[in-house]
Amino acid sequence: MTRTRISTTVDADLLAAARGVLTVRTDAQLVDEALTALIARHRAAEIDQAYVTAYAEHPIEEADEWGDLDAFRSAAAAS
Repeated sequence: MTRTRISTTVDADLLAAARGVLTVRTDAQLVDEALTALIARHRAAEIDQAYVTAYAEHPIEEADEWGDLDAFRSAAAAS
């Protein structure tokens, strides 16, 4: 993996808290963890939005070749 040097200033209390929470040995590892978490959160938001879009285009009560999901959920909940 190619590494890139960064130099920045951050909130001292936030940095101390992050160092206390994670079991990383270096600030570089801490930044890697933070960036990985940021990307994962962004990706999760993209997936959530894709579901919102899909359900807006095809509501749960819309029938397809299998029937409609809303009726299935109601029947499953009743049993």
